[in-house]
Amino acid sequence: MAGEYLSGDQVARYGRFAGEPSAQELESFFRLDAAALELARAKRRPHNRVGWAVQWGTVRMLGTFLSTPAEVPAGVAEFVAEQLEVEDPLCLKLYPERLPTQHEHAREIRRLLELRDFEEGDLRLRQYVAGRVWVSSEGPRALFDRAVAWLLRNRVLLPGITQLARLVAEVRVGEQALIYSVVDAPVAPEFRRELLELLQVPDGASVSVLERWRKPPRDVSGRGQKAALERARDIRAMNARELEVWRVPPVKLAELARYGAATHASTLRRLVEPRRTATLLATVRHLENSSVDDALTLFEVLMSTKLLARAEREDGKAKLKQLPRLRRAAAKVASAVAVLLDTPVDAAGEDGEELAPLSVAQAWERIEQVVTREELAKAVADLGEVLPEGADEDADASWRAQLLERYATVRPFTALLAEVVPWGAVQAGVPVVEALRALPKVQARRKVGSAHIDTSLLTDATWRRLVLGNPVLAANGLVDKHAWTFCVLEALHTALRRRDVFAHGADTWSDPRARLLSGTGWQVARPKVLTALELSGSADEHLAELEVLLDETFWHVAEGLPGKACVEIKDGKIRLDRLDAQEEPAGMKAVRDAVAAMLPKVDYPELLLEVHAKTGMLDAFEHISGKVARPDDLDLTLTGLLVSKSTNIGLEPVVKPGERALARGRLTAADWGYFTLPGIRAASALLVARQGDIPIAADWGGGHVASADGMRFTVPVRSIHTRPNRKYFSSGRGLTWLNVVSDRVMGLGGIVMPGTLRDSLGILDAVFNLDVPERPQVVITDTGSVSDMVFGLFAICGYQFSPRIADISDARLWRFDLATDYGPLEPVSRHRVQTEKIRQHWEDMLRVAGSLTTGTVRAHDLLRVMTSGERMTGLGDAFAHYGRIFKTLHLLQFIDSEAYRRMIGVQLNIGEGRHALARRVFFGRLGELRHGYRDGMEDQLGALGLALNAVVFWNTLYIDAALRELEAGGLTVAPEIRSRLSPLVHEHINFHGRYPIVRSGLGDALRPLRDPHAEGEQG
Repeated sequence: MAGEYLSGDQVARYGRFAGEPSAQELESFFRLDAAALELARAKRRPHNRVGWAVQWGTVRMLGTFLSTPAEVPAGVAEFVAEQLEVEDPLCLKLYPERLPTQHEHAREIRRLLELRDFEEGDLRLRQYVAGRVWVSSEGPRALFDRAVAWLLRNRVLLPGITQLARLVAEVRVGEQALIYSVVDAPVAPEFRRELLELLQVPDGASVSVLERWRKPPRDVSGRGQKAALERARDIRAMNARELEVWRVPPVKLAELARYGAATHASTLRRLVEPRRTATLLATVRHLENSSVDDALTLFEVLMSTKLLARAEREDGKAKLKQLPRLRRAAAKVASAVAVLLDTPVDAAGEDGEELAPLSVAQAWERIEQVVTREELAKAVADLGEVLPEGADEDADASWRAQLLERYATVRPFTALLAEVVPWGAVQAGVPVVEALRALPKVQARRKVGSAHIDTSLLTDATWRRLVLGNPVLAANGLVDKHAWTFCVLEALHTALRRRDVFAHGADTWSDPRARLLSGTGWQVARPKVLTALELSGSADEHLAELEVLLDETFWHVAEGLPGKACVEIKDGKIRLDRLDAQEEPAGMKAVRDAVAAMLPKVDYPELLLEVHAKTGMLDAFEHISGKVARPDDLDLTLTGLLVSKSTNIGLEPVVKPGERALARGRLTAADWGYFTLPGIRAASALLVARQGDIPIAADWGGGHVASADGMRFTVPVRSIHTRPNRKYFSSGRGLTWLNVVSDRVMGLGGIVMPGTLRDSLGILDAVFNLDVPERPQVVITDTGSVSDMVFGLFAICGYQFSPRIADISDARLWRFDLATDYGPLEPVSRHRVQTEKIRQHWEDMLRVAGSLTTGTVRAHDLLRVMTSGERMTGLGDAFAHYGRIFKTLHLLQFIDSEAYRRMIGVQLNIGEGRHALARRVFFGRLGELRHGYRDGMEDQLGALGLALNAVVFWNTLYIDAALRELEAGGLTVAPEIRSRLSPLVHEHINFHGRYPIVRSGLGDALRPLRDPHAEGEQG
């Protein structure tokens, strides 16, 4: 049973030592306490004392007594022998001579540690595993590891691996069956038939209804918008949301829906009941909400890129076309006016005699010598057409008038937009929703008067004139319903982006305020949040601590400022010299070149397989259906998929018809069943953890510093998840992959953002969406992410936000007390933090922090809600003032510490270097991302992130080995040199042309390092 789903690494580590324990493990498990030390010293012979201590630590670490205690790693014996003052740790080899002594020691240790047999903890373990099945989406391997950890934590001796594996599998299968039954229970027979009919292919159709529903919209047009709303209408007509399934946690419904959304209808039809109905119900419930999200996302893209933006562009083009006409007309008029200006009205003759004033006829005579009267009349007429009267009153009137020509685009879907979406609104958005719902009736009327519309929405002068000022209609007291339609849609678009209007039950377009922890849920979570984030429930107490910290920092920087030639404060501005390039330590180039020359040459697929052999990263991929049996050579299949996706070359180059693991059918099936984003994230997290065990990684950093930066990808296929930007995508569209990179050069996670949306709107979401459990303490970004609110949100969530400051001259420093004189900093610190605003909203700020850290709300949505147009809400203003405290601390440290500025620059360079490596890997198809659906985008970029981590891990391993060999040869490598070596080198890796997906057979061994002194290329 164990061999069916456990990885080789799990089997190898179960109840055994996997190499030398770390220093932390030795301290945690083999440091003898007073009672253990007394009992161990009571043994007569040295080997019995060491053997007893080894057994005491082994059972605490592994959960079992070893049959041969003497075969522990040498470091264990040395560690306990030192505590027992035994000179020769090797005496442990004598311990197995008398087996009854070992058994007697084991019984004594069991009594001391109060260890229990597995049978005594069997029931409680079953309950624990059952609970994990209900509240998590963990697969059988993860559940097995959870079970082992539970046994160790509760001092229950490990059973045989097969027995434990069978127990976990039995409990999981049983609880899954119970979940299916609970989801299926409220389904009436008639509704069950309707669900099953979704799997049938209707007459005249090529796919089933469910297949059609599962395909999100991609066509950004009025026709596509209508189709997206009709899809949402049809799905919501099932009313699956009305069924009571609250007993099942959302994570399990999401798991069922994920399987139902990715599985062919024919496969779903073959599922047995109640699993089939439960899967279909969860899938339809998910589609009810996601279809509304898709429709509104399409609406946002359509308004931003095809209606509003295009109207503005075409208005600009029309103006450009008029420029030659305007230039010619202006030249004619200018020449006529110049004649008049050059001719005095009162002139004197040569003898001083006064001449008569110049008559109109004489003036025309002179003008017509330059330009004819007909030409001048035409020029004046042209000016009147190009520059109509009143053009200066509203510069937007012209481009918005362009919208009226697109009425045919929006007319077909406005009624559906009002009817299908389950609209909700705050007070500011209620008039917009009411106007939208009344819009179909307005459009249906032949004559529309002002009484039929809500004129309070016409706050914009342009729309007021376009709606009410149509000269043909206004004379009869009518309004322009075409202009009114666009006025309502633009108001809806603006209100949606601000979340003044939202969709009930949706995800992306829901109300983030409703997701904040509140009521009983907040009261339960509040103490945990305050403890985890080290925050005080009292704003006064917290602000008092910050006031002391800020005051001390001001004084520290002010006292050291006179001695810093690189900093000058003049005319109320800060001048800070640019950092010069830091000189390399002596011997840096020689070490770098030697290490680079020693790294073995390797083909990219071989690298991935070797990383898997050393870490088991591909074992983290679980089948989407939850089945435990895994096909043979799955690691080869997953490696082929990883090569295909990360290099962007497609399946064709990795398909090997003669090899079963790399046949097209096997690759396609594994792509659907195994290669999912949860598996990618789990594998990446494993690599991050295992890299930390390599000694050289500690020289690069402690893993507490990370940077977040965006990488742009052009997407040449139709998609609602892309946006235009000529700077990055030329005339096409694209997206941003916002990823987080640690100071150890490992990717910690990332998110996909449409277009080039400001990184500051997604950076917190990226940090809260990491693949790894441990979060960085310092987050570094480029200048574009600087905002007071972002500082505040980062700070209250426990992060130090440290953006690079490109231009510090206009920076403001904020303080608590304006009466304090901070000497040279006084001219740039005349702004006060309004602590009363923070106190007023402190409880809500804590709720926001708790909601962000528990994942109930997205930071991106909250930032939009807290900024309404050009003004911030009260809560947003409170976060801005709170953020100014930490922004000032950052600026002061930035001014004061060159090391701090260099640390920021170095980390950003790491991110840029990783992006350069990503471009090197992602070379296929011109480096363009060719997925129209968000899931495909996330999977492929997730695969790229995993591949980059694999390359960094492999390089880290071999750089460490190269340094050890160099030092063994007598070369001393200083810490400052070690810290500057980069695992982003790739000249030794072949990414092109050869894809031999075969195991190297090295096992735990490394490839031989190349000789740095050898001439020519070596393999």
